[in-house]
Amino acid sequence: MAIRASAGARPATGKRLVGVPRFGQTAGMNTGEIRGWHYATREPVRLRWRDGRITSLAAAPAPPPPGLWLAPALVDLQVNGYAGVDFQQDGLGLDDLLAAVRGLRAAGCTRFLLTLITDEWPRLTARLRHLRAVRSRSPELQSAIAGWHVEGPFLSAEPGFHGAHDPALMFDPRPRHIRELRALAAGDPLLLTLAPERRGALEAIRLAVSLGMKVSLGHTNAGAERLDAAGAAGATGFTHLGNACPRELDRHDNLLWRVLDAPGRLTVSLIPDRIHVSPPLFRLVHRVQPEGAVYYTTDAMAAAGAPPGRYPLGRLELEVGADQIVRPPGQTHFAGSALRPGDGVFRAAEMLRGDWQEAWRRFSETPARFIGWESGLAPGRPAHFCALRLTEAAQLVELSVVGGVSCGRVPRRGSARRN
Repeated sequence: MAIRASAGARPATGKRLVGVPRFGQTAGMNTGEIRGWHYATREPVRLRWRDGRITSLAAAPAPPPPGLWLAPALVDLQVNGYAGVDFQQDGLGLDDLLAAVRGLRAAGCTRFLLTLITDEWPRLTARLRHLRAVRSRSPELQSAIAGWHVEGPFLSAEPGFHGAHDPALMFDPRPRHIRELRALAAGDPLLLTLAPERRGALEAIRLAVSLGMKVSLGHTNAGAERLDAAGAAGATGFTHLGNACPRELDRHDNLLWRVLDAPGRLTVSLIPDRIHVSPPLFRLVHRVQPEGAVYYTTDAMAAAGAPPGRYPLGRLELEVGADQIVRPPGQTHFAGSALRPGDGVFRAAEMLRGDWQEAWRRFSETPARFIGWESGLAPGRPAHFCALRLTEAAQLVELSVVGGVSCGRVPRRGSARRN
């Protein structure tokens, strides 16, 4: 791939998956250079990096290999589990988190928000405390698990809107809950998803924002005025729009229309798997929302990056078929996704009937900007980037992650529970 590196390159190759593009080559390199086509400018460039930072990006002195593209590494702000590891389980160890982190990295994602969902408050907070302690033992985990997303328990308990979350465990937010989350996360980035119609939610939003948190609305059936009030209080995002709502909606007044009726008020996330959001709605959201107000997330659970079968999500056992649809056994509603980040880019481009480069930006630079992280291919930015080999028809052949914290081989994990 026209890479030259020094100072301890440690390549690792992920498992080859039959019938899909080859993902998984990773290399942690302290110093190096690479020539390729810049994903945004589409010009030939030479990129150099040292000690985890890009030091130079200039015109390539010679043409790069055909079909070799350079792009910033993907960023996912909602990951509930990956590679057979469910983040909602108690007592996860270092090897569990490394397995998930390396699986995500092999799919192009080097930074993500580890997401914890609705549970009894003492269990949720104990889980956050434990995971931070495990992360502190590994520079690799500290680099990849760049923050936390707490989705619940301050959500709507209405049927359809609570999704896979247990409505019996939901309750109204109080200032002590917000302060406790901030203390537990210390200075880490923290995203909180809540339903603004809950009693005390507006006060909770104002307090969370004053303490440096990002607030996203979701799992909600709030009216237009309440959504406006939540935005005025400081909420800036909407979590997985088109998901966490009933399959059938009032054609005259529903949550989708309320959110899209004020374009740009909130930056919305979408799950680009062709399952959670239909292609027509996916295109419509992009037409309505202004530039930079849509980003992508996997909302992945343990089945992502793992074979079909049954997997846990907290107290639930979910079934994942070859179609990658995640459902409670015998039911029709969705519960998280089995989407890999790199696959999401190309599925989004297919739904939009557009270029993969624009979809890639919405899964890298846009979410990074929303949460307040540096991203992009520019001197001084983190040296977390991907090298992609594509055919002339823009079919992905190979994806490699270059730079960042050195990592080991992606372990063989993620065996599904069989009946």
